[in-house]
Amino acid sequence: MRKIEHIGIAVKDIEKSNQLFASLFGKEHYKIEDVKSEGVKTSFFKCGPNKIELLQATNKNSPIAKFIEKKGEGIHHIAFAVDNIEKEIERLTKEGFEMIHKAPKKGADNKLIAFLHPKSSNGVLVELCQEIDK
Repeated sequence: MRKIEHIGIAVKDIEKSNQLFASLFGKEHYKIEDVKSEGVKTSFFKCGPNKIELLQATNKNSPIAKFIEKKGEGIHHIAFAVDNIEKEIERLTKEGFEMIHKAPKKGADNKLIAFLHPKSSNGVLVELCQEIDK
């Protein structure tokens, strides 16, 4: 893993949260994107070299809707940039981590993604992110 790619925050109202985080960071979000396969709308902010991803559920069965129902708004996951997501999934599986995704899938912000199950990482939902070649 190279670096923290972003921190994901589950929100109920992305427009209201965009205003809040724009005030906090002193600048607007740089991207909004719907990820239909995950049932979410995302919004990205840059904060120095780091990124914050806001996630709003677009349907009641999405992982974000279930997270908010159970835990409320707040930090949902931490994402790490990797050079080769397939090799990283293989390495982590061999190390005994349980993967939610055994193969990468397309995510937001031009990334291939895969998640580790939080029960194998001290209750933290960890996302692996690899930039998709343009």
